[in-house]
Amino acid sequence: MLGTGTSLGVPMVACQCKVCKSTNSKDKRLRSAVLVQAESKNIVIDIGPDFRMQMLNNDVRHLEGVLMTHSHRDHTAGLDDVRSFNWINSKPVDIYAEDIVIDALKHDFSYAFARSEYSGLPEIEFHHIDNRQFEVAGICITPVRVMHHKLPVLGYRIGNFTYLTDTNHVPREEYPKLYGTKVLVVDGLRFEKHVSHFNIQEALELISEIKPEKAYITHISHQLGLHDEVNAMLPEGVELAYDGLVIDLD
Repeated sequence: MLGTGTSLGVPMVACQCKVCKSTNSKDKRLRSAVLVQAESKNIVIDIGPDFRMQMLNNDVRHLEGVLMTHSHRDHTAGLDDVRSFNWINSKPVDIYAEDIVIDALKHDFSYAFARSEYSGLPEIEFHHIDNRQFEVAGICITPVRVMHHKLPVLGYRIGNFTYLTDTNHVPREEYPKLYGTKVLVVDGLRFEKHVSHFNIQEALELISEIKPEKAYITHISHQLGLHDEVNAMLPEGVELAYDGLVIDLD
């Protein structure tokens, strides 16, 4: 887990609450992203504003693919930092995204796609995806359509691992893609209801329906509370994710 925080991160700038002032490393949360390692391949889901430090913190030296969930900046703002992989690996970075997300990235980072002889621009190879299975470096990826209020978002299932961030609704027709997953990581912003994110109760209801062997809550706000206190309240088999958490699927 590269990052498990919400859009403002934890601690939040200028906040003096007990969570933001906590000295527990599990209460320090970069913006949400995950690194999946399989068959010596590295696949990252989302590249937010903390992407550079997430790659450094985890000593990631090559990328076989980046999967984009949606176009919000806390999930895309690190796009410029793929340049390091361009230089070290001598090739473009492959980014897999829906057309609406690709269009947003081309708008938000227009300089990167302008006709220019400047050699310092990020090199990106876009791969257009939809809600159908596809492969990244021989690894099967199953997109899962979820809704972030009115915005369509993609979650992803890779083998027995499923990652659903930035959602407050999973359409029933997508549930068959989730059944049988061993590890489910799901959005759970806070205890109070939110317009575009699951709260803890809603996340637990989805987990109860899918029945994974293990479930983790991510995209966590400082409003949720201290990691250790909230973790102790969760049912068996469910935990709060934290930055640096390693999940072994073998």
